[in-house]
Amino acid sequence: MSSPDAPLVVLLSGPNLDLLGEREPEIYGPDTLADHVAAAGAEASRCGLALEHHQTNHEGELVDLVHDARGRAAALIVNAGALTHYSWSLHDALAAFGGIVVELHLSNPAAREPWRHTSVVAAVSQGTIAGFGALGYPLAVQAVARLLAERTAGA
Repeated sequence: MSSPDAPLVVLLSGPNLDLLGEREPEIYGPDTLADHVAAAGAEASRCGLALEHHQTNHEGELVDLVHDARGRAAALIVNAGALTHYSWSLHDALAAFGGIVVELHLSNPAAREPWRHTSVVAAVSQGTIAGFGALGYPLAVQAVARLLAERTAGA
C-alpha cells in the first residue's frame, strides 16, 4: 500500500477506452478499463506509488487533466487512444508537464493501419509500452517506478 507521501502517477485514458471489454475484443482483449486500472493500481502500490486515474472522450478535457497534473504528479501514463496520432494540443500539454511521461497502448499501433503508425505523443514521452495487451498497464507502472528511481539517484 502506498503512503500519503508516495509519488503520484496519473493514468490518463482517452476516447473510447471506456468501451474496453466490449469494443473489438479481438484487438484490445476482454478486460475492461476498470480491470486495467485495477492492475495498474496494484502494481503502483507494490512499487510504492500512488495512482490516480481519469478517462475522458474529449480532447480538451484530456489536455486540462495534463495541466492539472503539473506540479502535483511525478509522472503520467497516457493511453490517448486515437488522439495519439493527431492531437498536437495533447503533445503541447505533455511537453509542458515537466515530469515523466510514458505512452501506453494495448495493441501495437505499428502493426495496424498506416494512420496509426505516427504518434505525436512519442516525441514528448520517455518511452512507449505497446502491444502487450493487459500486461502493458503494470509494465507502464514499472517503467515509471524505475525512471523515478533513476531520477532520485541522479539528483
